[in-house]
Amino acid sequence: MLRNVLALVLGGGLIGSLGACVQQPGVTEATKSPGSQASVVKQPVPEDFVNAYAARPDDAFTIPAVPEDKIPEHLRRQEVAYESQDLPGTIVIDPTHKTLHLITAPGKAMRYGIAVGAEGFQWAGEAVIASRKHWPTWTPPKEMIERKPELAKWEKGQPGGPTNPLGARALYLTTNGVDYGFRIHGTPEWKSIGRNASSGCFRMINQDVIDLYNRVPDGVKVVVLNADGTRPTALKLPPPSRKKAAAPKPAPEPVPVSNPGAPAPGFPTMTAPVTSPLVTDAPTVPTPTVMTPAPALPAPQPAAATPEAPILAEPAAPAATAEPVPAELAPAVAACVATAEKPCP
Repeated sequence: MLRNVLALVLGGGLIGSLGACVQQPGVTEATKSPGSQASVVKQPVPEDFVNAYAARPDDAFTIPAVPEDKIPEHLRRQEVAYESQDLPGTIVIDPTHKTLHLITAPGKAMRYGIAVGAEGFQWAGEAVIASRKHWPTWTPPKEMIERKPELAKWEKGQPGGPTNPLGARALYLTTNGVDYGFRIHGTPEWKSIGRNASSGCFRMINQDVIDLYNRVPDGVKVVVLNADGTRPTALKLPPPSRKKAAAPKPAPEPVPVSNPGAPAPGFPTMTAPVTSPLVTDAPTVPTPTVMTPAPALPAPQPAAATPEAPILAEPAAPAATAEPVPAELAPAVAACVATAEKPCP
């Protein structure tokens, strides 16, 4: 009898020691943080879907109501059938369909509508929830401030509140211990749900992110599917953001000129010279008259010897203007040959 009791005690101790080494269901390296136990998922109850988007107080703030009829039906919070190879407690994000599934049991999940990264900000891979915060402070990264300089006023952080971009709750994601800046968080811009609107984070309606926050602990595994719906085999990050090239400075606009003929501003005024007759002190030299010399007269021939006639006392004409005596008058006029010593009378 004593031998049987001793065997039972030893057997029980051996079973207990083996149980402490076996990995518990639902716990994997991706869904636990060091020293954590299995993820415990809060199961949905009917009350979770009654007035799901009504206004509600939360800490020091009031969350505004969201008109449920304005939310597309497939993006409203609901429990759905969902087949997955992942264990309960895993979050699976489908960027193409803008949905987030929290697996609550084999073949079942809670589905929420989300907004995903805009063009150029999509990513895929696996991560874990490293931490969670109520009404978190939001600090825009430097790259975002470069794109939107008006956010520089929050470079030290924007306190939590109804207008904070992170909304009422934030779940911070890391991959292999590295924080790439991705979050699952609430948003005051509920109309962005179902769209590509973020910088790589996953937005949820504030009422939905509170519901998710209350269902999962830290260390939960998060799977972000590829754009085609397949499971990622490695972390795929968005390309580095390119700095916007500085726009060339516009050329200065021309100053309107009221007088089209006036010189441009800044240039010296130039006056055209007055046209006037040329004045000079040099004396006017008359144009010389070219005198054409008269043709030379033939030398007079000596007349035949005739009786000497008396000399007529008549005034002699100038030699320069003397003309030959006509032949009919030759007998009446004595021929005179002028010499240097004796000019003709």
